[in-house]
Amino acid sequence: MYESFEDKLLLSFVQKGKTEAFRELYERYWENLYAQAKAMTSCDDTAKDIVQEIFVELWDKREDLNIQLSLKAYLYKATRNKVLNTYVHHKVHEKYIFSLVQYFEAGENQTDYLLRENLVRERITEEIAALPSKMRQIFEMSRNEHKTYKEIAEELNISDKTVKKQVSNALKILKSKLEIVFYYVVFVALTFLF
Repeated sequence: MYESFEDKLLLSFVQKGKTEAFRELYERYWENLYAQAKAMTSCDDTAKDIVQEIFVELWDKREDLNIQLSLKAYLYKATRNKVLNTYVHHKVHEKYIFSLVQYFEAGENQTDYLLRENLVRERITEEIAALPSKMRQIFEMSRNEHKTYKEIAEELNISDKTVKKQVSNALKILKSKLEIVFYYVVFVALTFLF
């Protein structure tokens, strides 16, 4: 239905919450935005994540959008900016990890390590507890009880797709809340492997 619409008209339908119009917008621009992000990052997964984030933000902010440029120009600029922000973000994490390496190389006693490990575990437990109740239940069934999506869906009488979406959303929330803790845990695990 929306295939023949110009971008400006298509965007007006997206701003009104028309999911089919958004789907057309996504299909119209995803491949080109992905190619731009891939050329700038040289990483398939990062490029996909960047483009996905752009469309998620576009949908989330659809009612407040005030695009002065053409939609195409707006999306390309958003992609470029997101790539640059991702690059800066990774540089900050590299610097943080480097400082952690220096700290551990300077030496740390076992008691201090155990204290830090407990603090990290407590933080993770707090963030899981802060998830919405249904999401937390599904996440814990998946991660703590090691149940498959199908088993969870049958037990809770919901679709596999809903389970997958809830686990995915929980991981996104936890990732954003625990990003620094995650890098710390990965670093600690790697230190003990070598």
